Amino acid sequence: MNIDFATHADLPVMADLLHELFTLESDFKPERDKQLAGLRMILDNPDLGRLFVLRIDGCVTGMANALITVSTALGAPVLLLEDVIVSAAYRGNGHGRRLVEHVFDWAHEQGMARVTLLADQGNTPALAFYERLGFEKSAMAVRRKAL
Repeated sequence: MNIDFATHADLPVMADLLHELFTLESDFKPERDKQLAGLRMILDNPDLGRLFVLRIDGCVTGMANALITVSTALGAPVLLLEDVIVSAAYRGNGHGRRLVEHVFDWAHEQGMARVTLLADQGNTPALAFYERLGFEKSAMAVRRKAL
């Protein structure tokens, strides 16, 4: 098992992973062309963020999307962690924990002051997973407006 930055060759498998993820989340639906466009945008613009992939025996089996922004409250760069998924066949072996901890280490090395994430309220296993990793519930409420 190893974790590294995604490459363009990884995009089709990453789109498959996003399909798996978005079938678990109530706010999103799989739309392969849109997912590939978003992944390419991040991959081609590392100032926006970084895409991490988990490889087992050379095959991509998980991913995480680390978007970079700035917190005016902290006066520092911070990460928005999205699209954390390990393929169902590889879950339950600590791979997801290693993937997220790898992103934490990278974020710390980059001087990030905080990692924030959004998770589907109904995804109890994901919420428990993030709690075990030290994420705390926020008093902030998420709102969105499509443009």
